[in-house]
Amino acid sequence: MELNEKILRYIENCDKVDTLKLSSEFNEDHQKIVGAVKSLEALEMVISEPVKSIKWELTGEGQLVADKGSHEVVLYNNVPAEGIAQAEIMKIVPNAKVGFSKAMSAGWIYIDKSGGTPLVKKKVNMISDTVQEHLIEITKGIDNLADNVRNDYKKRKLLQEVTVKSFVLTKGPQFATTIKKLETDLTSEMLLSGAWKSLQFKPYNFDALGQPPDCGHLHPLLKVRSEFREIFLELGFMEMPTNMYVESSFWNFDALFQPQQHPARDAHDTFFISSPATTEQFPMDYLERVKKVHSEGGYGSQGYRYDWKIEEAQKNLLRTHTTAVSARMLYKLAQQKEFTPQKYFSIDKVFRNETLDATHLAEFHQVEGVVADRGLGLADLISVLDAFFKRLGFDKLQFKPAYNPYTEPSMEIFAYHTGLGKWIEIGNSGVFRPEMLLPMGLPEDVNIIAWGLSLERPTMIKYGLNNIRDLVGPKVDLNMVENNPICRLDK
Repeated sequence: MELNEKILRYIENCDKVDTLKLSSEFNEDHQKIVGAVKSLEALEMVISEPVKSIKWELTGEGQLVADKGSHEVVLYNNVPAEGIAQAEIMKIVPNAKVGFSKAMSAGWIYIDKSGGTPLVKKKVNMISDTVQEHLIEITKGIDNLADNVRNDYKKRKLLQEVTVKSFVLTKGPQFATTIKKLETDLTSEMLLSGAWKSLQFKPYNFDALGQPPDCGHLHPLLKVRSEFREIFLELGFMEMPTNMYVESSFWNFDALFQPQQHPARDAHDTFFISSPATTEQFPMDYLERVKKVHSEGGYGSQGYRYDWKIEEAQKNLLRTHTTAVSARMLYKLAQQKEFTPQKYFSIDKVFRNETLDATHLAEFHQVEGVVADRGLGLADLISVLDAFFKRLGFDKLQFKPAYNPYTEPSMEIFAYHTGLGKWIEIGNSGVFRPEMLLPMGLPEDVNIIAWGLSLERPTMIKYGLNNIRDLVGPKVDLNMVENNPICRLDK
């Protein structure tokens, strides 16, 4: 308050004053003066107008020259009367290269080549250090330099141009030399006593920002999921119910024509449930057809020719892919009296007993699309994948032949990750095998193409993350979650 009143008393005796002058007069930091002015301005006691001024200051190298002399003078002073080898003086004098060049240009030194070794010698007996004198004057606030000289010092990085922001103060409508405390709250006591009539209140600042409300923020995964879902719906797909995280081995493996000896059924790859460990809720006629095609073959296939056991099919597990949901939906579709083409999609969690690293988690989201119609083939699959991923904004795609127990042909989908600087696998695709579809009861001329990808890897590409643990898990930066932009996959 003392500083505020000192400012008011100073302004009383003059029409206007710059805050830089006040800083010098009061020997106070300029920012402290500005803070006091802002509080006085809120009380309408002063009016401030921002101004900018340009001044020149010494750089670190310029201050060195002001203290010890210019580089050319230092070099000149180190040249003995008998001369010195150029290589030698370059070693012993700091900034010798600049000093030598400037001293030669000024005609202070020369190179004597009359002897065996060229020597640097003095050409004049007396010099004056104009550069040092100029820089010392700058430190005292005296700037009488010609523009060409100042620009030369700037090129030599001895001077730098500094923009100084300050405020010019004038008297405000409520100007006074003393500060009267204004009331900020209208209380019930003021109303009852009538004291409010004689009090002065601080004006409301309607431009002030309010306290931001505490609220939740959408995780990048949810933003990308919303964008994926919107794209599927716009393409005419219907969302599959994915609320069953626990599946039986029958729907997760057997219905997909995945043999019971497949490594994916091992506890090292799959999380099996201990309670309840098994289930007996199956459509038995369909189960018998699945058993037959596994153990004996059928529908033009010789099967796997092994002893299929219902005990393996009954085991409960955390689903390893949402294709188990697709199998249920396709079986339900096959029970219709008349087949109608369908397009399904799902986006939800799946679980794998994976080793955690920069691109793998034990729990992640799978995005799956399924198209069922007559006469579909590999060309249709490639066409749909190309259109789908271009809609997501992934132009750099590659397809690689692969093997899946339930699709033939099969293709892995790769996208180029600019952050990692390499191609990474983002999905899998294929045409469902007859051994999977025909036991369900679907017509023989109906083919089904499908593809799946994780939600995490496209999100990493979109948001420029190199490690999946920066996206999901205990190491996630909550500021990243709060401040990340809205996802637009087509931008």
